[in-house]
Amino acid sequence: MIRLLAIDMDETCLNDKKIISDETLKAMSKAAEAGITIVPTTGRALSCLPHQLKEQRFYRYVISSNGASVTDTHTGEDLFNELIPYQIAYEFLTRLETKKVGISAHISHDFVLQGHLLRFLGKISYGKDALFSKQSRNIASLILKEKANIEEIQLFYFSKDIQSTITDIISQYDCFIQSGSNHYAELYSKKASKGNALTALAKHLGISYSEIACIGDAENDLSMFKASGLKFAMGNAIPALKEMADVTVPSNNESGVAFAIENHLI
Repeated sequence: MIRLLAIDMDETCLNDKKIISDETLKAMSKAAEAGITIVPTTGRALSCLPHQLKEQRFYRYVISSNGASVTDTHTGEDLFNELIPYQIAYEFLTRLETKKVGISAHISHDFVLQGHLLRFLGKISYGKDALFSKQSRNIASLILKEKANIEEIQLFYFSKDIQSTITDIISQYDCFIQSGSNHYAELYSKKASKGNALTALAKHLGISYSEIACIGDAENDLSMFKASGLKFAMGNAIPALKEMADVTVPSNNESGVAFAIENHLI
């Protein structure tokens, strides 16, 4: 019997228009009514959880920032944190001040962007959900002022020279895990992962491995798959997830999450 379902958000629960279908919302609500703990699991900061979910009451716990935090949204308490110490984040970001690099960060569950351009790009990427982001003239100074440990740092750059420089600087810090692409990097604590966060939450709730199910599409969902007894890969998932999955369901544009719930869980 499945007692917990961890659901990735972007390109899994949300379609390509950044919308959760009515079919998917209804299925998640039915699963919760059947006694399954629904856990939105996302790379986003908690404050930028999809706005459609913020209107719902069928979930309580959220895994955010690629597993850096698990939050009880009813009490506001963090049940699990794996963060970048603010002193290290400050030192690292000050080394980038003369570089042509865009910077954003997840700080105390907020999505903070440095400068106007990144916030504009965020609105293009996330639509209404980006309205909950914040802006800072200098994130390094903000971190030092608030002494806030960091869930995640995001860097944007557009030349190979800058990429090489950034990669060299990052390599000097053994506390980071890096993911991303040629023009983008995400940095978070080495112990932060969706899988570690999911395992911590399940332990808190007294739920065993065989009682956990998850559904996802991307590389950052691999650790979550390893922590789950039942694994669903989206039709649009990367090959590595499909190989690990017990079941492959329709794509995010075909309400694959609803299909998984209706046909395999309830």
